[in-house]
Amino acid sequence: MAIGETMKKTKVVLGVIGSDCHAVGNKILDYALTDAGFDVVNIGVLCPQEDFINAALETNADAILISSLYGQGELDCQGMRQKCDEAGLKGIKLFVGGNIVVGKQDFTEVKKRFEALGFDHIYPPGTPVDTTIGDLRSDFPNNYIP
Repeated sequence: MAIGETMKKTKVVLGVIGSDCHAVGNKILDYALTDAGFDVVNIGVLCPQEDFINAALETNADAILISSLYGQGELDCQGMRQKCDEAGLKGIKLFVGGNIVVGKQDFTEVKKRFEALGFDHIYPPGTPVDTTIGDLRSDFPNNYIP
């Protein structure tokens, strides 16, 4: 880091997509990410894609973290990367996790489908938040994290 250059916290937009109203996991993620030194903008539950995108634009976020527990995440996330690109968020890191598909499916195949949708990090049910924290630190190594 150059003299006079200031460091910033990694800013993430966090929310639960679509018609999903599961709030407990959202609050746990918010707490854990904030405690780990991230600047969290939590938009809550029942959020359409546009809410994530608008929050990311308004706050100059580094990443969008999408949670889904009701199984419809794959449908709710269709076109997210394209909408981000069109809104001026080309290259923003997209994270998704939880019960993101209906039923028990081979996660290798689920991950491939979400990668094809443009997501950078895809997490199966039960992934510890430390995994997400590690990925954020790897993606943004020059940002300040205490």
